[in-house]
Amino acid sequence: MTPSRLIPSRRVAWWLSLLLVLLAHACVGHQVLDSQIGDGDASTVPEAIDVAFVRELAPTTPPVLTAATPPVAVAAAAQPASSPAKAASSPDAAASMPPRLAAGEALPELGAPEPVIVPPVAQAASMPPPVIVPGPLDAPAGLPPAATTAATAASAPVAQAMDWPPSTRLRYKLEGNFRGPLFGTAQVEWLRQEAHYQVRLGVKVDPVFERRMLSDGTLTAAGLVPRRYDQQTDIPFRGTRTETVQFDNDVVRLANGQSVERPAGVQDTASQFVQMTWLFLSRPQQLQVGQSVEFPLALPRRLGRWTYDVVEKVELALPFGTVEAFHLKPRLTGSRPNELSVEMWIAPSLQYLPVRIGIRQDAETWLDLQLQQRPQQAAPR
Repeated sequence: MTPSRLIPSRRVAWWLSLLLVLLAHACVGHQVLDSQIGDGDASTVPEAIDVAFVRELAPTTPPVLTAATPPVAVAAAAQPASSPAKAASSPDAAASMPPRLAAGEALPELGAPEPVIVPPVAQAASMPPPVIVPGPLDAPAGLPPAATTAATAASAPVAQAMDWPPSTRLRYKLEGNFRGPLFGTAQVEWLRQEAHYQVRLGVKVDPVFERRMLSDGTLTAAGLVPRRYDQQTDIPFRGTRTETVQFDNDVVRLANGQSVERPAGVQDTASQFVQMTWLFLSRPQQLQVGQSVEFPLALPRRLGRWTYDVVEKVELALPFGTVEAFHLKPRLTGSRPNELSVEMWIAPSLQYLPVRIGIRQDAETWLDLQLQQRPQQAAPR
């Protein structure tokens, strides 16, 4: 065969190899980040909350937070009138002290309240148990029904001292592996408008995969209460696929059409990251090595309980400086084959935001997201 005939053959082989690589990377996008979900209802995707990010959040040393002394009037009102002295001195009382888009319209492209930053504090008698299941705080035992509201407020002075962070944008550099290196970007936006919140999370693996996630719901004293979760996935040659999870008062309707009972404190794929921030802002003593947090998590196809253990305290070298963070790792007992493990590193000096996120299927299939720049925030309220 002459050299002139070899050159076209080599070109054809090169283009075929490139096509196979692109298709393989498209498959990893589907395998690594897709949850084997069914079809959802994308007819009324929530419109984006309009926010202007005007400042950068620099790392700061979290100040020490001390629990406020419960007002005497609250403690006295919570006890029968015949024993005012006991009510004022009881150690138990002191210690426990949006608009819509048109049908079929796609999610808007990505462009995530001001807190009192609270650090770990000394463990006290009123501290929550090691495993926290988010939900309404219980009133101390023995109080009359009329005192429930006042007693609940008195039972959690730490939670009352914090406020939700302002709207925040986090930008990450993405690296990974699946039969070869993967590179891309990711972004999380926490958007807040009064009691209405949105968490918008976007992941892009260049040039073959993109996913956009949106959690829309309400802010409450017990954290985030999702009302709807939408997920859009773009893969070459497969188009755009949208899945939706809807959270009604009593049931959760999954993307495959299945309805399951709604447990208290349930979160979705996107809201879980901000719910973690709320947990540690309101109960900073939980962010210590050896502690755990637990909550129900609704994935597009199933609902289960997830437990994260605080396994170590590390220093991360990020592009804007070194940040101290706590590494949270999920327990995978009872996990399914090829189920993804999502780890996170929470930084107290950056309002307990996740500065690193790891997504792993096995030793050869993983994504690593590290904060690329300081978080951007809206003006404080």
